[in-house]
Amino acid sequence: MTTVDHSDRMIQVDRLIAAPRDLVFQMLTEARHLDQWWGPDGFITETHEMDFSVGGLWLYTMHGPDKDWPNWIRYTEISPPERITYDHGAEIGEPAWFEGSITLKTEGTGTRITITLVFPTPEAKEGSLKYGAVDGGKQTLARLDAYVTSSVAER
Repeated sequence: MTTVDHSDRMIQVDRLIAAPRDLVFQMLTEARHLDQWWGPDGFITETHEMDFSVGGLWLYTMHGPDKDWPNWIRYTEISPPERITYDHGAEIGEPAWFEGSITLKTEGTGTRITITLVFPTPEAKEGSLKYGAVDGGKQTLARLDAYVTSSVAER
């Protein structure tokens, strides 16, 4: 097997969540859940359209403290309950900013969730880092953790 090193173009964040993998995966598949936790602290996600299928599109806006951020995700692989890959961009019709993957692995009684972003160039990665991509990713996973382990997440 050939391994490609994307480290100069990659950002990765992970977190151990005290919930079973099937439940954590479910929180990634439905807008009613995603809208409750997706995005960094201080942001509210509003889904406009979501088709959780390979080739399907999730259109949403992240409402930040001082700006609204349009986003789209096109799903390229869905392997329940362990992996989701996608292309992620801003405005419809514009090229993707990066390729993303979310992996979920059982670890003890919990789930290790890892988000990996691969950018087209090292410069694109650096631009994302300047906007706080790592801290934003960690905050997003902390919000998922709080949501999925609370009674708010309807099972």
